Amino acid sequence: MGAIKQLIAAVKRGLGLHHPGRSLRILPDDVFLVSYPKSGNTWTRFLLANLLHPEQSVNFANLHLLIPDPTGTTKRDFDRIPRPRIIKSHGCFDPRYPRVIYIVRDPRDVAVSQYHYHRKRRKIEDDLPIERFLARFLTGENWDNASWGQNVLTWVGIRDGDPRFLLLRYEDMIADTSRELRKVTAFLGLDVTDEQIARAVERSSAGKMRKMEQEQSDKSGLTKGSRKDLAFVRTASAGGWRSELPSPLVARIETAWAPLMRHLGYELMTQDASAVQDFLIFGGR
Repeated sequence: MGAIKQLIAAVKRGLGLHHPGRSLRILPDDVFLVSYPKSGNTWTRFLLANLLHPEQSVNFANLHLLIPDPTGTTKRDFDRIPRPRIIKSHGCFDPRYPRVIYIVRDPRDVAVSQYHYHRKRRKIEDDLPIERFLARFLTGENWDNASWGQNVLTWVGIRDGDPRFLLLRYEDMIADTSRELRKVTAFLGLDVTDEQIARAVERSSAGKMRKMEQEQSDKSGLTKGSRKDLAFVRTASAGGWRSELPSPLVARIETAWAPLMRHLGYELMTQDASAVQDFLIFGGR
């Protein structure tokens, strides 16, 4: 059986049907769309795909061909994508990435969203208390042994202020999607009209994405084989943690990452966490 699997893998490599992952050949004009998981990356991919490819019907089945993912798009498909490419990533800082659009989201909302996504993907039992999930979330056990704080800090701490780096907050994107998308187009050097941006925003609405998810759940690596009774596109809002996270769990998140959260403009609810000084991580900036 092992020999057969090796043969199949060799055939796939020869045909370019394997996923390149970290072995992806990065080109000098590549732009990486990076975030910690469940921070708005998929929505932003839809926004950009609808903006850059208005002639196409962007959906969950073809998204990986328009804004590719090294872990979900085959090498053969990567080789066919015209340059410059915009490439999805959830990785920590990688000096090879020429330009980066980084999306950050309130970790309290990220924790809630990941909890429901892991239930959807059957990675955790449906009745697993969120308290136990949060313990793993804080240490990074739920994703590549990297926590939200580690992922964000590697990018913000190293690239913040670099002209090759654009930082977006998910909450700002929710509040004024067109304004934030305009920042992206300026970063990419694109000449687009307000009408084009408005059309991309409308085509990428949460309602349209939910409908596409229901119709194409088995055609996307994001949802294939997952539970149909739980949605991938959930509330598409900010601040849901206020009703879903008990106060002690909020305090644990804020205590873990208070300086970083404050640096990013997230208001803390826990007095003890609020007292932590920014210079512990950012040297007093």
